[in-house]
Amino acid sequence: MIIIKNDKELDMMREAGKISAEALEYAGSLVKPGISTWEIDKKIENFILSKNAKPSFKNLYGFPGSACISVNDVLIHGIPDKNIILKEGDIISIDLGANYRGYNGDNTKTFPVGEVSADIVKLLKVTEESLLKGIDKAVAGNRVSDISGAVQDWCEKNGYSIVKEYTGHGVGKKLHEDPSIPNYRGHIRGPRLMCGMTIAIEPMVNMGSPKVVADPDGWNVRSADGLPNAHFEHTVAITENGPEILTLP
Repeated sequence: MIIIKNDKELDMMREAGKISAEALEYAGSLVKPGISTWEIDKKIENFILSKNAKPSFKNLYGFPGSACISVNDVLIHGIPDKNIILKEGDIISIDLGANYRGYNGDNTKTFPVGEVSADIVKLLKVTEESLLKGIDKAVAGNRVSDISGAVQDWCEKNGYSIVKEYTGHGVGKKLHEDPSIPNYRGHIRGPRLMCGMTIAIEPMVNMGSPKVVADPDGWNVRSADGLPNAHFEHTVAITENGPEILTLP
């Protein structure tokens, strides 16, 4: 069931999105060679708590961290770990959300660790651009597939592949609500977008094959071919004035 938010609920979503965005910006400032993903996670948790909010991911479905922190070929759901130490040339995707008075924000960014190769710079650039192109289609009267197609077209035009096993989603009182927001066209155009909908658009893009595999722990999901990938995400409200990005710091 798709939940339409009223004006009061949208204001709560804006605050949750703002805290989520500030937390992600803060997390990015911590990214440097020599830091562990565990340390980044703990600092994220303390930052969110300092804003009178709670980490949306903490214990969600049993996830042990406050953020999903995924390095190099790990696309999503990376578990923070004291033994995973960042080094020059890595990339790190940080996916986090803040729950503020019962409402959630959700955002992700893939950060370079120090200097990275030109190929990686392009992958991150194109993936973030695909997110913005998807957001441009988040207009009342369009279909979910209009968002999906914009993301897919831009990534494939630039030589990358779309992960199909995981999608964006609605977001609100629950972190994951209807509808699903795929990053590729399917056989169904999906629901029509309406004012008051709040959705997380999140391209997940592989440099090589679109195939992914899950580690035995059931959490870390990585590229099947071991090549790098990127993940960017914003929470967006559908409004009469067009898409409103709620996760801007």
